[in-house]
Amino acid sequence: MTTQEKFQHLLRELFQFDSTDLDFGIYRIMNYKRDVIEKFIAEDLPKAISDDLEQGLLADQDRAAAELAEIAQEVEDNFGEDAMEANGELVSFQTTPLGRKYLNAKAKAAGARSRDAVEIDIFNHLYAFFSRYYEDGDFISKRRYAKHQQYAIPYNGEEVHLHWANRDQYYVKTGEHFRDYDWKAPNGIAVHFRIKAADVEQNNVKGDKRFFLPLVDEIHYDENTRAIAIPFEYRPLTEGEKRDYGKTTNQQDKIIAAAVDAIPNQIGATAEALPALTGERRRNGDGESISHLEHHLRQYTRRNTSDFFIHKDLKGFLSRELDFYLKNEVLNLDEMAAIGENMVGGWFQIMRVIKVVGGQIIDFLDQIECFQKMLWEKRKFITETQHCITLGIIDEKFYPTIAACEPQWAEWKALFHIDEDAINLFNSGKDTQGKRVAFMQAHPTLVLDTRHFAADFTDQLLASFDDLDEMTDGLLIHSENWQALNLLQEKYAEQVKCIYIDPPYNTGDDGFIYRDAYQHSCWLAMMRDRAMLSKFLMNEKSSFWANLDDIEIAHFRLLLDSIFGPEHFIGNIAWKKTSGDNKPAFAFVHDNLVIYGAELTRALPSPEIAKQYSNPDNDPRGDWASSDYRSKWHKQERPNLYYGITHPNTGEIIYPDSYSDSPRVWGCDKKTHEENEKNKLVWWGNDGSSKEPRKKRFLSEHRGLNIRSIWDDAGTNDSASKNMRDLFGFEVNSRLNPKPWELPKKICGFTSREALIADYFAGSGTTGHAVINLNREDGGRRKFMLVEMAEYFDTVLLPRIEKIIFTPEWKDGKPKRMATPDEAERSPRIVKYMRVESYEDALNNIAFDDATAQLDLAQQLDDYLIKYMLQWETKDSATLLNVAKLTRPFTYRLRVRTNGETQERMADIPETFNYLLGLNVRTRRVHQDEGRRYVVYRGETRDAPGREVAVIWRETEGWARSDFDRDRRFVAEQGLTDGVAVVYVNGDSCIPGAIAVEPMFKARMFAEVAK
Repeated sequence: MTTQEKFQHLLRELFQFDSTDLDFGIYRIMNYKRDVIEKFIAEDLPKAISDDLEQGLLADQDRAAAELAEIAQEVEDNFGEDAMEANGELVSFQTTPLGRKYLNAKAKAAGARSRDAVEIDIFNHLYAFFSRYYEDGDFISKRRYAKHQQYAIPYNGEEVHLHWANRDQYYVKTGEHFRDYDWKAPNGIAVHFRIKAADVEQNNVKGDKRFFLPLVDEIHYDENTRAIAIPFEYRPLTEGEKRDYGKTTNQQDKIIAAAVDAIPNQIGATAEALPALTGERRRNGDGESISHLEHHLRQYTRRNTSDFFIHKDLKGFLSRELDFYLKNEVLNLDEMAAIGENMVGGWFQIMRVIKVVGGQIIDFLDQIECFQKMLWEKRKFITETQHCITLGIIDEKFYPTIAACEPQWAEWKALFHIDEDAINLFNSGKDTQGKRVAFMQAHPTLVLDTRHFAADFTDQLLASFDDLDEMTDGLLIHSENWQALNLLQEKYAEQVKCIYIDPPYNTGDDGFIYRDAYQHSCWLAMMRDRAMLSKFLMNEKSSFWANLDDIEIAHFRLLLDSIFGPEHFIGNIAWKKTSGDNKPAFAFVHDNLVIYGAELTRALPSPEIAKQYSNPDNDPRGDWASSDYRSKWHKQERPNLYYGITHPNTGEIIYPDSYSDSPRVWGCDKKTHEENEKNKLVWWGNDGSSKEPRKKRFLSEHRGLNIRSIWDDAGTNDSASKNMRDLFGFEVNSRLNPKPWELPKKICGFTSREALIADYFAGSGTTGHAVINLNREDGGRRKFMLVEMAEYFDTVLLPRIEKIIFTPEWKDGKPKRMATPDEAERSPRIVKYMRVESYEDALNNIAFDDATAQLDLAQQLDDYLIKYMLQWETKDSATLLNVAKLTRPFTYRLRVRTNGETQERMADIPETFNYLLGLNVRTRRVHQDEGRRYVVYRGETRDAPGREVAVIWRETEGWARSDFDRDRRFVAEQGLTDGVAVVYVNGDSCIPGAIAVEPMFKARMFAEVAK
């Protein structure tokens, strides 16, 4: 293989040419443009180098070297082979005309190299540079310090600096991208690939590269469900497996080849199951048959081991590194001095060629990377919006329709084990409809799910509420958490008072897949981006709590210091998660809570906390003697630390002397005193009611609300498992690793009673469970916002929230009792749940418009292929907001992958815009104008409180001028814009003062990510 061929082979790897059999994500896009990219590699780049070498000093040097070679051959022909030595020196004949001609040519060509040699040098340098940073599908930012030294870390003089290899990359994780994988054969047989174990420390091969290995002996076919379950391990190879599959390259391919033979043999001759695996799926480029099993094995393993990262600034990084490479590894001062001044210009031409060609490659790679980055960063569409509503707040006029909805009653029976047909005093003699209505009246915590009802009914039901967002006490988002946080930025900026997360511990078997040899770097990249976005949801009185074991806590502390600032670190709490019985001598019985937040120590305590203080507020002294608050210094000794507390009602300034015989001071500095005044500190009495300000409150605030650094009263993992068994009646997936709900309940108890609490690693919904129970105990109206991407969103999280709303106590999956009237009153009123388009969905909704490549833009721009091709030819894709299709906002379709299958679904365009606009919705009304449907939202935005905003949606495709006139009259007659300061409307309109939705929609969807 020549140097050029070797370099072109590397480029094909960089441009994903080894992925022709992959039909998802960026691979599908690159396969679509394969011919264009191949032309760039095979023709355009070599031609660019060749054209440059045909001019300038290098061309002169090549001609001089060629002329010298011709004269040398002439000398040999005339004077014989012995006329010249091996080093090119003439033995004799120097004074002959030919000899003088040879010596002149030799002097002229001194230091010159042939074109072939120069080309080899250029390709060698290009190969060395790009292969340096490329690793298994990604560019890793390994900054070089010098040619023969180690890597450099970007550093700006901080006292302490945390750096990791993937710091400038996004960690990509989507719902269907990792771990589990489902597909269905043409004959209807479902096949499920499931991870059973993920082990990074097995058989003394810690740190080795890991692979997906099917557990052939455990494969099972269920004739009733017509499903094949194929379990996998994800682990390093044993020594025996290394002998079977090799130790260097293509091990996963060899594992797949072996599995293609072994798995059908395990299934046996089952008539319908075997063809599902062995039937032909497609043919490869060589015409060979590829079975369904082989095709999906390749898709599965590549989905789980490719495209983990997207570089945030690939061009900037590679361009800087290329400049460094040219100056430190191409430019060689010693060699330049040896060749002489006449040849130095050729050296600089080589550097320019490498820079120009390298720059073209960087531009092309950056186009691909920026395309992925744009798709990752864009705010995603909401693909479904539903509401869970407790019957107690639903007008009884809706009850007959609810009573007739069989899917809803079937769900209630499965979740709540109700029996509406049981005869009692209130329904005796009634028919089924009557019994159901009576049952609903008696059970106000039954949870209606709008997904079971027709759109018209849901429209009417939601329209019956006058303050929809205020009545929504919970928000559940089925989404990758970074995408959800990115979508929530506008609506919830600075609104979240408490964030509690329980992220993966990065043990290797907790569902977190990382790039081999980058375990901690992958984890930090993931956590940094999510913590950074969550920071913008917080305000100066918010707190951030993260639950971790000991593996990543040291890294995480440094990471959060860099995000929130070390001055906002509050402390670590160790909570006892297990008793440690029957454990080894050195038993890890605790996990850690890391806490950050500027104002946590000034948060008002809940009654649960207040009960820890025995002294009634109306007792002027009691257990709280003034000596508890005074410093040892007298006023005369520390006059600058002598402050009073301003009574919030009377304005009276009360000094310590008013409470004490001794004129000792408070013992705080001025800044603390000013903060104390600003926050109007108050004391809570034993009954939880707010009392008169007292000096004792000052001390309790700054003692951190009695928060101790060791908790042994926040439940245990065993109690969490028991609670889940009680709720569901069976063992819930152990991979969920649920925490006791008492833990987040204790944390949420430090917030005010109307706080918004977020958890974007929601798992089984423990935080929502905790908030519901806490509100029932103290009468609070805290709201929760949970984000989870896994499939158990529907099977565990959502059912758990519905069960706890129905009643707080369960046993063996059945309610132990009904909710009391007080509990019903304090239960969540509405819990909204949404599904959000994933990054993988966005990639799979990219469509190319081939015709655009023939437009003038493509002809006018020399660098169209390198810089603009992907962006220009995909601009009308649905995932990129095709504004022309917003004339029919209720039928805007996306291809969404659900349960292993890709289906077309309606995007919820109005709801998506509400979040991008940051609209706090008061009302949602649906109006009809002789078949024309209007959906109208009214509310206000965070950045303009008090100004009424209306957003009007209707379908305008094909409208003439008369239609727009009719539209204007209808809006006026119905009063849809009465009292409104700002009106947004989709498409064209004649509505006075209306603002088109489309520009705002586009701008907010592709706005820069908060950093």
